[in-house]
Amino acid sequence: MTQVLQQRCLPADMAQQPYPTHSFRTNDPPADQSTGEVASHSGGLSAASDVDRICNSGSPLPTFDLAPMLAFERGQRSEAVEQLCQAVAACLRDTGCLVISDPRVKAEDNMAFLDMMERYFAQSTPAKMKDARPDLHFQVGATPEGTETPKCTVDPTSIASIHSQPAEHRARVPQGADPKWRYMWRIGERPAQTRYAELNAEPVVPANFPEWPAVMTTWGNKMLAAVHTVAQMAAVGFGLPPDAFTERMAYGPHLLAPTGADLEAHNSLNMCYAGYHYDLNFLTIHGKSRFPGLFVWLRDGKRVAVKIPAGCLFIQAGKQLEWLTGGYVKAGMHEVGHTTFTSHLRLFFL
Repeated sequence: MTQVLQQRCLPADMAQQPYPTHSFRTNDPPADQSTGEVASHSGGLSAASDVDRICNSGSPLPTFDLAPMLAFERGQRSEAVEQLCQAVAACLRDTGCLVISDPRVKAEDNMAFLDMMERYFAQSTPAKMKDARPDLHFQVGATPEGTETPKCTVDPTSIASIHSQPAEHRARVPQGADPKWRYMWRIGERPAQTRYAELNAEPVVPANFPEWPAVMTTWGNKMLAAVHTVAQMAAVGFGLPPDAFTERMAYGPHLLAPTGADLEAHNSLNMCYAGYHYDLNFLTIHGKSRFPGLFVWLRDGKRVAVKIPAGCLFIQAGKQLEWLTGGYVKAGMHEVGHTTFTSHLRLFFL
């Protein structure tokens, strides 16, 4: 999801302030827990110790429940909610990402979205090409495989950064453009007037998918609402007004942008479907996929396989959040790659 935001930095002394009291910890998981597993926290917060518990659970990626913040949005302020917001802000600062549980997001909505997108990406190339809009720079509709070339394949600084990473946390260096398809669907309100027509073009509805607008809009709006709430929590946690970020999200060209790859054509052991990169937007949000393959780098340089619990969502900081916070939060690096689990699949969708 993409938000076009005006640049704004935090107060000049923010970089000199200590981490919030409930700083997120990036301890290694216990030996009996797979790397990237998340610790979950359900229900409301009853005391500051609850925040300690979810932030200091020992898992690389704890899960934050948004339910208390939704009550805060309705005017029910509490010290526990303020502490939760500080924990979310600290998690973004320390790792660049977090997992959330949002009571407004239902697993069945995600399943309907996944079912439809799998059917779409399984179509023939000629069928999908009818939905491509190269004249609009692929900002709506389908983006064919081989269109997007990751920066890490050509930029000397990025390549040097990868080679300097420890072997166990090293990113793959793709050999050319990403072998993935993408679909761009606009969500949220559009501005009445804009200088960026290609960013606010009319949506493309594929043939033979009558349910497309309803499914995409329903799922996209729920994820956008979750991003809105997390943006408020981060602002509160950073000591800013709750709308410091969300007022700049209004009328932005938000995107629901699922990707898929044909594993019959692209199924080698070290295949990279989306090369090592950060996103240019404010926050990127993912629903739970049916297949593994998304890897992220925490701020301490650790590479983590993302595993999202059922009913939860994954959020990562984009470059706009880095700019808005003057570098206090860094854009998160990530890649999508082949795993042994995907070796037997025909279609990979994330």
